[in-house]
Amino acid sequence: METPALYDDEAGGDANADDPAIWVNERDRGASRVIATAKNGGLRVYDLAGRERQAIATPPAPGEDDEAGRFNNVDLVQGFRLGGRSVDLAVVTDRGRDQLRFYRIDPATGTLTDVTAPDVPFAFSAGQAEVNEQRTAYGLATYRDFDGTPYAVVSRRSTSEVGLFKLVAKGAAVSYQRVDRLTLPSTFRLPDGSAWSPCADPGDGPQVEGSVVDPATRVAYLAQETVGLWRVAVWGGRFRGAPQPVERTREFGVPAHFDEAEDDCVVDYAADPGYGGRIAADVEGLTILRTGPLTGTLLVSSQGDDTFYTYDRLTLRPTGRFAVVDGARTDGSQACDGAAVTATALPGFPGGLLVVHDGQNTPADGDRENTNFKFLDAGFLRGARTS
Repeated sequence: METPALYDDEAGGDANADDPAIWVNERDRGASRVIATAKNGGLRVYDLAGRERQAIATPPAPGEDDEAGRFNNVDLVQGFRLGGRSVDLAVVTDRGRDQLRFYRIDPATGTLTDVTAPDVPFAFSAGQAEVNEQRTAYGLATYRDFDGTPYAVVSRRSTSEVGLFKLVAKGAAVSYQRVDRLTLPSTFRLPDGSAWSPCADPGDGPQVEGSVVDPATRVAYLAQETVGLWRVAVWGGRFRGAPQPVERTREFGVPAHFDEAEDDCVVDYAADPGYGGRIAADVEGLTILRTGPLTGTLLVSSQGDDTFYTYDRLTLRPTGRFAVVDGARTDGSQACDGAAVTATALPGFPGGLLVVHDGQNTPADGDRENTNFKFLDAGFLRGARTS
């Protein structure tokens, strides 16, 4: 099934679907929710039938010439101690304001309530002028350290920087402290001895968006969009060791240049030296189907060819590839940014639930392009090779 179309225009509230998270209601699994970002359109909360149950607006701009909120990615923290009780939180990157925002999830109704501390700091910027340049909080993955401390791995837009943030309670509100940072490579030495950098807008670096942390191993997986998939250990409030590549994009090492007239990168595929992997740039949504303490599947969105690659969760051995194609009731998924999965059986989804973003939802409403999210039973990911 699918959620209602979101339209990125004034009539549609400037809403553009991006990244989902799945909150399982342990009291009543039928009342579980999918919480998803809609960029300038804020947050949307859906039930298991894909119906919108709540819409949350982004915060306004602090000044006339400043950027308003723009919600990019979302993840969950369960069992957070807040105001003397244990609560579940939805955590959101606000790329417009360069902040993290926090929403308490009502355990009975699934309704979200803003519990962001009023004085949360900027995630990366030194001041509002730098925020307005929009090199701001972008991708997101939350996890708990071995001692139970909650953290968020947050990437910085238009750079290869990734920060680590400790989440802290401030009375009845939630804030954070940056405790570490990591910069992924942006220039690479190829096997033939030459140097290569991925093409980007002038002044920009190869950014990360898709992120996930394995809760058992505390290994973070980072999707550097035009480069490939990385892994790095993260525990004790620090990134541990140098990041290691899991797989490169097909375009890795291929010459490219930014064409000002086209306002885009032009890739010279005829000069491909053959150093790339399978994933068609951009590398995007990451999620882990956990079927046991260390078993399951890592899923990666290969945005450039509208497919997904899967890997064994523990060994990272490639296990398959699939596409979400048009069905009898809904269209498929193209240009997928975000994805989320749970192995928990839910009403209508006995094999678990997989939610993927559709960046080209059809049918279009005249000239109004739209986006949404697709819901699938995740049973096909369990152990079998996909095709």
